[in-house]
Amino acid sequence: MDYKQKLNDLLLITAKQNSSDLHIAVGRRPTIRIDSVLIPLAKESIITKEDAEGLVGVMLTPDQMKELLERRQIDFSYNFEDKARFRVNVYFQRGFVAAALRLIPAQIRTIEELSLPPILHDFARMNQGFILIVGPAGHGKSTTLAAMLDEVNHTRNDHIVTVEDPIEYIFSQDRSIVSQREVGDDTLSFQDALRAILRQDPDVLMVGEMRDPETIATAMTAAETGHLVFSTLHTNSASQTIDRIIDSFPPNQQGQVISQLASTLVATVSQRLIPRVGGGRVPAAEIMLVNPAIRNLIREKKIYQIDLVIETSVQDGMMSLNRSLVNLIKRKEVSVEQAEAYSLNPSELRILLERS
Repeated sequence: MDYKQKLNDLLLITAKQNSSDLHIAVGRRPTIRIDSVLIPLAKESIITKEDAEGLVGVMLTPDQMKELLERRQIDFSYNFEDKARFRVNVYFQRGFVAAALRLIPAQIRTIEELSLPPILHDFARMNQGFILIVGPAGHGKSTTLAAMLDEVNHTRNDHIVTVEDPIEYIFSQDRSIVSQREVGDDTLSFQDALRAILRQDPDVLMVGEMRDPETIATAMTAAETGHLVFSTLHTNSASQTIDRIIDSFPPNQQGQVISQLASTLVATVSQRLIPRVGGGRVPAAEIMLVNPAIRNLIREKKIYQIDLVIETSVQDGMMSLNRSLVNLIKRKEVSVEQAEAYSLNPSELRILLERS
């Protein structure tokens, strides 16, 4: 079999079907994900061990293959004939090689095109601070970050430096200089890149993911020293995000971290992509803006009270996830059943619906 051609055929189907992901695993047909639902490609044959190795092999360089065999998994980006880019994770399961490929749209969409809250424009205009986009995997965090960074790119004369593993969206430089550094190719690690980043005269930093205490500490220090810093975390809400950051440090460092976080964090956006009535997905988002009340709650370690401040600060631009879901239901964009499935507090959601 010509595995290069077979891979191209599968990637073309993935792109044409408006899928978000393609899965390759032994014992199953190639499977795509459309609007959160996995759909096997019925016309394709079940993948054998040789098929999986052949399809993965045409994507990997010799160095990448060596890393895969040593570490048993690898992340990288893959260009498909200049038509599309994919973020790829190759891994082993039950002794067989497998792959998950995430389609990255070539065009970076705007905040409006993504139906994101307009307040995100304000974040792209800030000169200093720490902004986190959080939520489960596969719910559009990287896409939201790209929309805000591209707005900076088109409206400000800044130096934007990103550290990613791997690089996802490719920015076409406009008013800004955009330096995109990929872990593995352009730098040895997130920590190495961040240790040197302040010597590269940046204005805006984007760290692909807060993976460890050193990365978090460096990002907060960068925000403290006059930079605008964006990053992501796999957490479900603003309060959980703050707890996760604090708890990632040993107890003897937590006092300093709490102080830094209270002074540098300016906003969190916790988002979900909800199946839209009629097809597609639409974002629901919790927005927390760090005002004096929230700064005090962080300093006093009363993180559990933050949800109440968000719920009662709608006039200041904040938004709870449930209120965002209610708005989508009232606009008939999502069903009540889907909203309840994605809500962190369905009983509160039902109360809000009754009152609205």
